[in-house]
Amino acid sequence: MVRSSMSALLVGSLLLSACSSQKKAASQKNVASMENQFPAFDSEAHRGGRGLKPENTIPAMKNAIDIGVTTLEMDANITKDLKVVVSHDQYMNPDISTAPDGTPVTRQQVKDLLLYQMNYADIVKYDVGMRGNPNFPQQEKMKVNKPLLSDLIQAVEKYTQQEGVAPKWYNIETKSSAKYDGVRNPKPEQFVALLMKVVIDNGIVDRTVIQSFDKRTLQVLHKKFPAVKTSFLIGDNNKKSLDENIKDLGFTPFILSPDYKLVTPALVKACHDKGVKIVPWTVNDKAKIQELKDMGVDGIISDYPNYFKELGM
Repeated sequence: MVRSSMSALLVGSLLLSACSSQKKAASQKNVASMENQFPAFDSEAHRGGRGLKPENTIPAMKNAIDIGVTTLEMDANITKDLKVVVSHDQYMNPDISTAPDGTPVTRQQVKDLLLYQMNYADIVKYDVGMRGNPNFPQQEKMKVNKPLLSDLIQAVEKYTQQEGVAPKWYNIETKSSAKYDGVRNPKPEQFVALLMKVVIDNGIVDRTVIQSFDKRTLQVLHKKFPAVKTSFLIGDNNKKSLDENIKDLGFTPFILSPDYKLVTPALVKACHDKGVKIVPWTVNDKAKIQELKDMGVDGIISDYPNYFKELGM
């Protein structure tokens, strides 16, 4: 109960702080610069390009920048001490994680290694790169940990300036579901408040898209931060029409991001007729990437960002 009350107070204060910061930022920018316009074709490195580097890590993001993508795709979770950590899994994935004592994390340990039940000071002690990923044999093995979103953003912004390349867009997924509220993730209002404080404090609102399968977080964003671009993620088990999905969401998102297997010329046209961009995930075949681009999609998310460069995109 104490944690619940403290969380409620924190949500309120964060929302007030975020709104104040947002208004201040808006007053300082009367006209959006060209660099903050959404890419004509959005090449996204999924989890930073996990086919090449350990997923959702700073080295992966820097590598994707070197390759030349327009957008860095990543996932956000919340820790016990209410910090935003970059991680796809809501736990220490036994396929890639190594404990502080150097032993591989086992599947039996997962239930005790939920990120929302761990402070970041403990999370950062686990390695997620030394063992590599069995599903991505080309991935470079290296010692690396799960970064805070704030640290990742600061590293990316510094690196793009250092390398003299255009600022990158951020596509950040909220990893949450009603099933795990209070266990693996906070409720949507708190999740959004914590995430947006990091985004606003680091000055990347104009280059950020928040995506999710959890429509609740997108609905909170639309209500509390209507200027922030949203992307509704659609799995291959979603058989609803575009109109049905928009009705279910309750508003028209900036992007519809379906499993690539759902994309057809008709869906592309339907999205464009409504002014919605379509950016499918996760496409790891070069021929399919080209096919989808020829079909007219507005971008593609891939574990292999090098494919975009090889295809001249």
